[in-house]
Amino acid sequence: MSNDPSQGGTSHGGTSSPPLYLEPRLAPRTAALLESPAFLHTLVDALGSPLNVILPDQIADNVRGFQHVFARHRLAGRIFFAHKANRSSALVRRLTTTGAALDAASLTELQHALGSGFAGADLMATGPKDPEFLWLAARAGALVNADGPGELERAAALVRGRGLPRLRVLLRLSGFEAPGARRLSRRSRFGTSVKSLHHLLDVLDRHRAELDPVGVGYHLDTTSVEEKATALEGCLHAMEELRVRGFTPGAVDVGGGFGVGYLAHAAQWERYTTELTRAVMGARPPLTWGGHGYGLRAENGTLRGALGLYPAHRPTAGPGYLDELLSHPAPGLGRPLGTLLLEGLYELYAEPGRALADQCGLTLGRVLEVRPSDTGEPLVRLALNAGDVSLEDHGVLVDPVLLPRDPAPAAAPVAVHLMGNLCLESDLITRRTVFLPRPPRPGDLLAFANTAGYCMDFGATRAQGQAIARKVAVHREGEGAWQWCLDEQYWPLTRTGEAQG
Repeated sequence: MSNDPSQGGTSHGGTSSPPLYLEPRLAPRTAALLESPAFLHTLVDALGSPLNVILPDQIADNVRGFQHVFARHRLAGRIFFAHKANRSSALVRRLTTTGAALDAASLTELQHALGSGFAGADLMATGPKDPEFLWLAARAGALVNADGPGELERAAALVRGRGLPRLRVLLRLSGFEAPGARRLSRRSRFGTSVKSLHHLLDVLDRHRAELDPVGVGYHLDTTSVEEKATALEGCLHAMEELRVRGFTPGAVDVGGGFGVGYLAHAAQWERYTTELTRAVMGARPPLTWGGHGYGLRAENGTLRGALGLYPAHRPTAGPGYLDELLSHPAPGLGRPLGTLLLEGLYELYAEPGRALADQCGLTLGRVLEVRPSDTGEPLVRLALNAGDVSLEDHGVLVDPVLLPRDPAPAAAPVAVHLMGNLCLESDLITRRTVFLPRPPRPGDLLAFANTAGYCMDFGATRAQGQAIARKVAVHREGEGAWQWCLDEQYWPLTRTGEAQG
């Protein structure tokens, strides 16, 4: 699929202008699936709209991408899939065959991982932990990513009181400072300030028989390599503090946040954001429902605010971002961070969620109605709602792929508004006016690509009694026909019953 924004035109707000496409980046496996529209229509006919389609073999490819970065920097370690990114059983079960591990952020996620074939030693428990979650993590032998001294105390009491094996713990730190700056890393609700590391070490001193500190890590909600480099260097200093206290830590956890590139073309992203700014300033017709500015606003002829969108075109993301971080010089030491990890004989832990789910699934929605509006752009009502495909809730702007039910004659591109199936004014699939290569018709499908990372089921609810999207896992061998099964029925076995590698 390729849309050239310089070709064609569309009437929008009374002005003819080239369509502002935001074409999705499609991996070969995703592109091949979208080239089988009859297959996808059959799935929706059978299982309803919305429908989430999972590509479990893609997650194995993504794991290999991160493993190549580890090998390039000659680092040992573990890649933990952040399970909260997607609830799919197929993805979790396929992951068991890759050598990767899993990060569970709830009791249910931990139970799911254990039931999918993961051993306790291959799991990490993160996030807020109720007593049941902490107990199962300790009982299964998972690594516990601890946020503070209180959690360490509770874990030690649990191990001692229940006669459990010594519990592996990782200290999550925050509040790192960069040389020459008062503070670089932003405030986080997770982790303990690195300035309070001594409180954690005091707890560990008191509970040496119960707790085994294997290392330290951080959690940063940022795309900044510089901020993460500061945090990673701070973790290296913390490892030395642990050694001074007589512990033998061996791992540094750099968390997640490696990102995904959603768009195929940088020029489309640059052009759209430029035109959005012009629309906010009144220099062109609006590009959004109700003049929404995505954080931008005009005040007395001056542009105010900040664009609150995910950087949808990212030339460096996923494994490439980790490679860049490891190649980045430590702010205070001036040498590559990967080199410092290697010289310290430390293992590297990483917790990608979105990046491991990249291209692992798409969401299908059937067009129910197309009707005119007083602004000229048709209103397209879909058999799904904003919670089923929450790209925009995560600040991601990307076009759906139109999959006609029947062949149609060539037609001019069209600007439309995508509406959900809830009885709410706010149920917009995207506030942005979406440009499609031709007008959609009832019965057509819109395929929202690359929704597996947080945008597929993270915000899905049964509001107004609407059904939550079912999931199917699809795969094919070579150039053969696509095969499918319900997500919960998928196991990583070939047709002959042999395990997948």
